[in-house]
Amino acid sequence: MKTIYQAYKLLLLLVATLLTTQTMAGGYKKAKQKDIVDTAIAAGSFNTLVTAVKAAGLVETLKSEGPFTVFAPSDEAFAKLPAGTIESLLKPENKEKLTNILTYHVVSGKVKAKDVVKMTSASTVQGSDVGITVKDGSVVLNNSSNVVKTNIKTSNGIIHVIDTVILPPIK
Repeated sequence: MKTIYQAYKLLLLLVATLLTTQTMAGGYKKAKQKDIVDTAIAAGSFNTLVTAVKAAGLVETLKSEGPFTVFAPSDEAFAKLPAGTIESLLKPENKEKLTNILTYHVVSGKVKAKDVVKMTSASTVQGSDVGITVKDGSVVLNNSSNVVKTNIKTSNGIIHVIDTVILPPIK
């Protein structure tokens, strides 16, 4: 009986040693950080944006290495648009217009909130600049859209949440 007890203790010690060694060696991998698209999907508050990104064919781009900074309109921001606007933009014949609007919300590179507050404008992937001002300590885009949450880190960039969809200048 004593021999079985000693063998059991030795087995427990061996298991504990292996677990400690595995943990110290980094054997348990940290969960991989999600990209911009997967982060938006997981958040659950960007359903309209994700649907629009899919309709515009921009999923692969926003899943690529980047880095990108996305001023992401929430579902509530899209709800502020006039009735029928979203449905119209999602139609295949309006893909170019939708792409134009969505890429106006994207800036190349990782632009953290501490850097955004120092800017007066930013060049978007769409090709036009978005105006940036700071009013009462809050960042406002094009004098119409407030940045309501900042620095959501993703594997390929940063998301800043905005409360109103911004529209690019008409060319």
